[in-house]
Amino acid sequence: MEPKVNKSNITKEQTKVNAHQEKNGYESQLSDWINRERSALALVKLTGQLWYDKSVELVIFRRPLFDRRASQILNFHEYARNVVKNPIDIHHTTLLAEELTKMDLAPSRIDIGRLASEWLAEKDDFDNNARSFLNKKVVHILEADNDYLKPRDVALFGFGRVGRLIAREIIAQAAKGQQLRLRAIITRTNTDKDIIKRAELLRVDSVHGFFPGTVIEDLENKAIIVNGHKIKMIECSEIGNLDLEKHGINDSLLIDNTGIVRTRETLGMHIKSKGVSKVLLTAPGKDDIPNIVHGVNHDKFDIEKEDLFSAASCTTNAIIPILQVIENSLGIENGHIETIHAYTNDQNLLDNYHKKYRRGRSAALNMVITETGAAKAVVKIIPKLKGKLTASAVRVPTPNVSLAVLKLRVKKKTNIEDVNRIMKDAAMKGNLVEQIQYSYSNETVSSDIVGNSCATVFDSPATIVGNSKKDIVLYAWYDNEYGYSCQVVRLAKYITNVVRYKYY
Repeated sequence: MEPKVNKSNITKEQTKVNAHQEKNGYESQLSDWINRERSALALVKLTGQLWYDKSVELVIFRRPLFDRRASQILNFHEYARNVVKNPIDIHHTTLLAEELTKMDLAPSRIDIGRLASEWLAEKDDFDNNARSFLNKKVVHILEADNDYLKPRDVALFGFGRVGRLIAREIIAQAAKGQQLRLRAIITRTNTDKDIIKRAELLRVDSVHGFFPGTVIEDLENKAIIVNGHKIKMIECSEIGNLDLEKHGINDSLLIDNTGIVRTRETLGMHIKSKGVSKVLLTAPGKDDIPNIVHGVNHDKFDIEKEDLFSAASCTTNAIIPILQVIENSLGIENGHIETIHAYTNDQNLLDNYHKKYRRGRSAALNMVITETGAAKAVVKIIPKLKGKLTASAVRVPTPNVSLAVLKLRVKKKTNIEDVNRIMKDAAMKGNLVEQIQYSYSNETVSSDIVGNSCATVFDSPATIVGNSKKDIVLYAWYDNEYGYSCQVVRLAKYITNVVRYKYY
């Protein structure tokens, strides 16, 4: 007779085993995460060393690593696994970053994500020797003259929303001061009270948060000191009647972010000011002023011969990269662009008189149909799209982040997968890697885009392709304040010849 088995005891023992395994699995996973965080903290330190000691900026698939938390850096690696479909982890990037700190690198911008991806694929060819691998990959940076960059002074004419964000970005990218140096801010009035107020607006921002640094008012010298950079606060109400040389500022780039003067004649009056050699307008330029979307047509102009430049508009910078990619890959027959734009200072907070239709109605309470120059702006940058596009805009009650909806009829038949692949490739490699970010989340909303440095964020889950296979609808988010300001700074670096070597 077989012994009687106590099923209750077996169940209890199995439960204990399962619990033990579950606990060990939990502890193991937690231990692995802690080790990854330690590596991320090490990468934070290495990133800072490279930035301050060598003016080498590390990014991972276009996301800057400097001044980031360990958890953010780990999240960037997760993006690489989901979008780039690459199994790089924090240990690979930290290993390579540590080797980079030991190398004699010229000022540069290096995508540690791409390096880690290539290291995984090629390390056996280098006998797992990271230094040998890096010597080959970044040879152009190793062989470059460390002093090839000649710093250029920058003066901001106007200090509104875009002006303050440009100031933040230039200061954040200063490192050893080998590129752009913000030396002056010009405003219509310059009392002590004005300086204190403007310093406070630089410190805090309702949309973009606290400035990550220190801002100190130096009222005796009519200046503010931002992260150690002394910036003169200068009063000037008449364009062309400015003397920067007496403040030790020479051969400077003046960035006019007032948007008041846009013609060659009026904008050109800035050149009469002492110490100003080039002018960059943060609005669409009129006449024959070059309207430039950095990454698309910045290299089409002779920066040595031209003194006046326009960074076009935030919307133009958002849609042009997308249109360029689609035109080059599928061809565009015609289309319509609808901009759902955050409200701006140009609108009234409450109903009041406004010289333009509808903009006098409360910006915080209404969706407002208004005009946009986006279609005309496209032609200035991509001439072959002349007559093919229409555009309109709706201002909506949000303070920042806008959305462009591009309804296009293309020449080649396509499908959602092909369209998304085309845009993903453009975001990952080529001339538009700083302009386009590829988003794969089904949950993206406008607040997620605040602080995004790209000109445009392509929302891949929202892509639509009609039954004809030639009618497509694309959605592109953009931070119309910060993303645009980053584009302005990229263009400013280009026209002043302070662009660093890159490894993307």
